[in-house]
Amino acid sequence: MSNPFVHIVEPLDPKEPLKKFFNLRKLEDVRYTHLPFSIRILLEAAIRNCDEFLVKKADVENILNWKVTQHKNVEVPFKPARVILQDFTGVPAVVDFAAMRDAVKKLGGDPEKINPICPADLVIDHSIQVDFNRQSDSLQKNQDLEFERNKERFEFLKWGSRAFKNLRIIPPGSGIIHQVNLEYLARVVMDQDGYYYPDSVVGTDSHTTMIDGLGVLGWGVGGIEAEAVMLGQPISMVLPEVVGYKLVGNPQPLVTSTDIVLTITKHLRQVGVVGKFVEFFGPGVAQLSIADRATIANMCPEYGATAAYFPVDDISIGYLIQTGRDKEKVLCTRRYLETVGMLRDFKNSSQDPDFTQVVELDLNTVVPCCSGPKRPQDKVAVSDMKKDFETCLGAKQGFKGFQVATDRLNSIVRFNFEGFDFELAHGSVVIAAITSCTNTSNPSVMLGAGLLAKKAVEAGLTVKPYIKTSLSPGSGVVTYYLRESGVMNYLSQLGFDVVGYGCMTCIGNSGPLPESVIEAITQGDLVAVGVLSGNRNFEGRVHPNTRANYLASPPLVIAYAIAGTIRIDFEREPLGINALGKKIFLKDIWPTRNEIQTVERQFVIPGMFKEVYQKIETVNKSWNALDAPSDKLYTWNPKSTYIKSPPFFDGLTLALQAPKTIEGAYVLLSFGDSVTTDHISPAGNIARNSPAARYLTSRGLTPREFNSYGSRRGNDAVMARGTFANIRLVNKFIDKQGPQTIHFPSGETLDVFDAAERYKQAGHPLIVLAGKEYGAGSSRDWAAKGPFLLGIKAVLAESYERIHRSNLVGMGVIPLQYLPGEDAGTLGLTGWERYTIVIPEKLKPQMNVQIKLDTGKTFQAIMRFDTDVELTYFHNGGILNYMIRKMAS
Repeated sequence: MSNPFVHIVEPLDPKEPLKKFFNLRKLEDVRYTHLPFSIRILLEAAIRNCDEFLVKKADVENILNWKVTQHKNVEVPFKPARVILQDFTGVPAVVDFAAMRDAVKKLGGDPEKINPICPADLVIDHSIQVDFNRQSDSLQKNQDLEFERNKERFEFLKWGSRAFKNLRIIPPGSGIIHQVNLEYLARVVMDQDGYYYPDSVVGTDSHTTMIDGLGVLGWGVGGIEAEAVMLGQPISMVLPEVVGYKLVGNPQPLVTSTDIVLTITKHLRQVGVVGKFVEFFGPGVAQLSIADRATIANMCPEYGATAAYFPVDDISIGYLIQTGRDKEKVLCTRRYLETVGMLRDFKNSSQDPDFTQVVELDLNTVVPCCSGPKRPQDKVAVSDMKKDFETCLGAKQGFKGFQVATDRLNSIVRFNFEGFDFELAHGSVVIAAITSCTNTSNPSVMLGAGLLAKKAVEAGLTVKPYIKTSLSPGSGVVTYYLRESGVMNYLSQLGFDVVGYGCMTCIGNSGPLPESVIEAITQGDLVAVGVLSGNRNFEGRVHPNTRANYLASPPLVIAYAIAGTIRIDFEREPLGINALGKKIFLKDIWPTRNEIQTVERQFVIPGMFKEVYQKIETVNKSWNALDAPSDKLYTWNPKSTYIKSPPFFDGLTLALQAPKTIEGAYVLLSFGDSVTTDHISPAGNIARNSPAARYLTSRGLTPREFNSYGSRRGNDAVMARGTFANIRLVNKFIDKQGPQTIHFPSGETLDVFDAAERYKQAGHPLIVLAGKEYGAGSSRDWAAKGPFLLGIKAVLAESYERIHRSNLVGMGVIPLQYLPGEDAGTLGLTGWERYTIVIPEKLKPQMNVQIKLDTGKTFQAIMRFDTDVELTYFHNGGILNYMIRKMAS
């Protein structure tokens, strides 16, 4: 390898003389040793690829001088070592790859050049739903139904695993992508082509950051950006600020890692870390297990940072051994990291790097808490939950309000379920789900939930039968240690049977509620509650009939399920009364930290991980039986409603078309703050009165066959119709929630897709107006692809969440941002105007452009193409068009 910056040091093992390098500087270089550990990995990645991407000595100097240059827009060509995908984002990625092969062939190139260059692992975890629960065979029934619904998609993915090199598919039923990555896929140190270098990863899921808890630098990107990385393109990113988050003290005995992460989420939202790295340090980190750190890193998108990094220490090395990694490789990993100055001792303050900002949390101040009712950052202490919810009931409609009339605050609706009479009220729990990679990856909270269930059953407590309870572990290892430790049976007795291995309730795959429950909620217009151990609780995400949703630790999910309501003060009110008439309080059954740790040490052992993961790719018999073609070009089925060749590359030529000024655009939608990708590109059920439902009906499908939006991400016709189809959408043009807007030329109120179609047929371009944090949430590429297909040319917002802005760039949609201190209100914009966005011939990153209104008003906005590479993508009409032209030529 000819590389002027490679720093060769002595081989780790004389019997295997592998070289290793980090940078051209000696480790004693004071600038290097003061760099945050996350920035050191960026530096390594830039140098490792310097031949290909022409990283010059000056660029290396810029990174070494990070503290000085961080505000000067220094670009780093970060080329991650790996890519991970899940099936909701993976299917459209493979669809794009198949379509790109067709496009390259049409332009006279070699279609097989469209092929992953770096290792790419796709874990199928988003398809299974909670259709069955509280039955001993729920798992098998849900998995059978998953295959019945998704057979065509799975056959397509199996074709992809055969047609493309370096693409490995982890079959359904194996677990959740991020937990599988943590327990099995992550290397921590790569050993490839005769060199050692730090592991790094990007993934088509925003919670890819979970792996940062193990010391692997990673974050979520849009599917479009990930495809470019898989094809060898680096991610060109501006050198970020790094916020040092200092942890001190010890957690209180009753506090869980979930409580810690919800506290950090609220804190960092207040600090403001969007677009920044957060790196954890301080003696408190040594008090956290890798599972605890992974929980904190997992929630990184909820506090808005790009990455939430925990450097590797001896606890990380111990975790690799605990999870069954090869001991010789683990020892080699440790020696390499120690040699290049990347092994951290959190108790040694002399190793503390320089940060652009330092904030601190004393772990002793954290108290048990939940978050909700509509956002992850809205933390509520458990002791305040009852009072807070009752305040939300009467408060004005918003993130913390439901605007329930005073005379209806104590409404009660009686209903019958399976021959017995029950009551529902505001705050009644109807969904209780132990779910999500955020918590099910953590043995301490999972065993804590199991021990609490054991004590609850022994105390004579039960869960009301109409509450939809479920347990969806992130890997088979979880079931293994719950069973071996003897708590699985108690969880089942409370209704928390294993219903599947996947994301399930956390992503809206919560399945149906009983009809009698839905009727009662509807009759009383009740604010029913979902409690889940997930990472997101945005409106309309968990279930259409749960208007309030709270994130909680697995033990608290069980506690609220037993209580049956969120309106309970655990300190003063009993969870329930047993058959003997005894009042049982939460404190009576809550397991101590010492109890949990004793069970964890005994039952979470390396043999479990080895046994589960050595057969992970072959254990699913239904997957093994799938028949898929092995042709290099995919044969599209015109009758398919799941897999369709997208129109993104129709009419693509080798010659570039100069960007044109956007003339007289109408505003399709006008939003306030915190519009999420759930609002833009919804997951979950397809409403029967929606444009997507009408399309599927026209193709001969019945509502039972609609499946979910997520499962149909390989069909642009469905996804375009599903764009802005969320029932909780708040559009300023309409006086109620719902997926509608005004078609200004006619004055009619229409479904968003129908209005966009009319504008398109008349040749009118469209834009969207938005407030702060536009595009928060999941890294859904369809949140950019959908608007592109609707004819939206630009979005004008106060601020963007990082991944969504990147996705808009990838699709050639212009992200515009108001100048500091300005917004729609200060500029007097109503959205009824028509907008002309002047695109100059010569563009530069983050330049101001002029916007002219048909009212005569003119103002400026920032064009949020942040790097020269992003401008290159824009000139090509998007990142995929750029890659096609590159491969074809």
